[in-house]
Amino acid sequence: MNIKNDGIVPNAGRLLWAGFMAILAAGVGFGIRGGILANWGAEFGFTGAQLGAINGAGFTGFCFGIIIGGVIVDKIGYGKLIIAAFGFHALSAFVTFAASSGQSVETAYRFLYWGTFIFAVANGTLEAVANPLVATLFPKNRTHYLNILHASWPAGLVLGGVIGWVLGGQMDWNWKSQLALFLVPTAIYGLMFLGQKMPRSEASEKGLKFSAMYKDVGILGSIVACGLLALFFTGVFGQILAAFGMDAATAANTSKYLGWGLGFALLVVVSVVTKFSFGAVLIFVLFITHALVGAVELGTDGWIQNITGNILTPEQGKILFVFTSFLMFSLRFCADFIEKKLKLSPIGILLVCSILAVVGLNMVSGIATFTGALVALAVYALGKTFFWPTMLAVISDRFPQTGAVAMSIMGGIGMMSAGLLGSAGLGYAKDRFSGAELEAKDPAIYETAKAASPSSFLFFDEVNGIDGKKIGEIQAALEAERKRLAESGEGDPMAALAALTPEQKVIHEAGITGDRKTLKADAWIPATMAVIYLLLLIYFKAIGGYKPVHIAAELTGGTEGPMEA
Repeated sequence: MNIKNDGIVPNAGRLLWAGFMAILAAGVGFGIRGGILANWGAEFGFTGAQLGAINGAGFTGFCFGIIIGGVIVDKIGYGKLIIAAFGFHALSAFVTFAASSGQSVETAYRFLYWGTFIFAVANGTLEAVANPLVATLFPKNRTHYLNILHASWPAGLVLGGVIGWVLGGQMDWNWKSQLALFLVPTAIYGLMFLGQKMPRSEASEKGLKFSAMYKDVGILGSIVACGLLALFFTGVFGQILAAFGMDAATAANTSKYLGWGLGFALLVVVSVVTKFSFGAVLIFVLFITHALVGAVELGTDGWIQNITGNILTPEQGKILFVFTSFLMFSLRFCADFIEKKLKLSPIGILLVCSILAVVGLNMVSGIATFTGALVALAVYALGKTFFWPTMLAVISDRFPQTGAVAMSIMGGIGMMSAGLLGSAGLGYAKDRFSGAELEAKDPAIYETAKAASPSSFLFFDEVNGIDGKKIGEIQAALEAERKRLAESGEGDPMAALAALTPEQKVIHEAGITGDRKTLKADAWIPATMAVIYLLLLIYFKAIGGYKPVHIAAELTGGTEGPMEA
C-alpha cells in the first residue's frame, strides 16, 4: 500500500485516516449499543421487536444522513457536513441519556429510539463525506482503499465490544457511561478534518448538474429507495398518531396510507427532476442487492452478540463479537491482495463471500461450545467482511458520472434495510420462534411468560414473544450463579443452569431454540445474494469482463456517457 503514490492530492493519507476515524466513531457507538441491548430489555421490559426497532433506528437515521448528505455534498462542500454531524452527535447524547428506569415503557422507548436515530443521522452525514472522498482520492484502486476506509467499522465494533466486556461486564459501569465514550473518536476525527482542503468528485469536477448525476439512478433506482422510505415513514406516522391518542388499529391503517403516499410523492418528484429517466438496470440490481447486504451484515451484527450470549454466556458473547470484528478489521486490508494476486474481480469476491456467509450463519446456529463458536464465527466473518465496501467500489467504478449521489443512495438503502428489515426482522423472528417453541413445550408457562405487546413485521402475522423482563431475570440468575461458581471453585460456571427453577429452564431453552432458528432463517439472505452475484458474474463475462469506467469528457448537460478505462 503506497498512499502517497496512489492518492491524487498530497494530503490524501490524512483525509483517508480522518474518514477512517469518522466511521470508527459510528462503529464504537454501534458496538456498545449491541452490548447493552440486554440491559435495556431488563431495565425497561422491552420486547425483542422493540429492541430490534431501537437498534434499527441506528440504521434508518443513517439513511437520511447519507442520502441527504450525498445529494448536497457536491454543492455545499464536505466541511459544512462535518460541522452538522457534530451537532447531531451532541443532540443524540442528550436525547438518549434522557431515558430512565422511572419512566413508562413507551416514554423510555421513544427517548432511546430517537436518540439512536439522531446518532445515526450524524454517522450517515459523515459517511456521505467519506465514501465519495476516498473514491475520488484513489480512482485507480477504489476497492482496496474503500475496504481500508471501512476497516474502521469493525475496528469500532472491537472497541465498543471491549468497552462492554470490560467496563460493563467486569467493572459494572452503567449503560450511559459506556455509551458516552463514542464522543472520544468523534472529537478526534473533527481535529483530523480541521483545516484540510478536499478534492471534488470526478462528476462534480466535470461540471455535471444534479439532474445529470441522478439520471442513471432514475425511476428504477428510486423505486428501491422510496419503497424503503415509505416503510420508514409508515412506522413514524404510526408512533405520532398513537402518541396523540389514536387507537392502534386506526393508527396502523392511517400510517400506511400516509407513509406510502409520501413515498410515492418522493418518487414522482425525482422522476420529474430526471425528466422521467428510466435509470440503469444495473444500478437497480445493485440497489436491491445492497438492501440484502444491509439486512444480513448490519442487521445480524446488531443481534449476534445478544444471540451468542444467550446460547453460551453473555461474557463469551462479547468476546466472540470482539473476535469476529477484529477478523473483519484485519481482512479488509487484504482486498488488494485478493483482487490482484488471486485474480478475483469485485463481483467474484462478493460471490465467494455470500457463499461463506451462508455456511457461517448455519454453523453459528448450531454452536454448543466456545471453541466451536470461534470456528463458526470465523467463517461468518470471512463471508461478510467485503460486502459493504466492495459494493460501494462497484457502483463507483461503473457509474462515475453519478458522483456522490448513487454511492450515497446505495449506502442509505443498505442502512435503511438493516434497520427496517434486518434488525427489526431478526427481532421479530426471535419473538416468533421462541414464543412458538415455548407454547409448544408448555402452554401454561407460555401464558404467564409471553410479552404483553404483540410483535409484528411487514405482512407476517402478529406473535407474542417472551417477556423481556422474564428473560432479564433468568440472565441475572444465571450470571449470579456463574460468578458464585467461579469464585468458590465449586464447579464449571457453565453449570449455572442448575440454579434456575424448572419454569425458568423451559423459558431459557425456548429462547435458545428461537435464537438458533433465527440464524438459520437469516442464512437465506446471503443465499439469495449468491444467486444475484452469479448472474452478475455471467453478465460481465458476456460484455468482456469487469472494468472500471471514467467520464469521457467535460459534461455540462449530461449528454455524454462514460468510457471504459
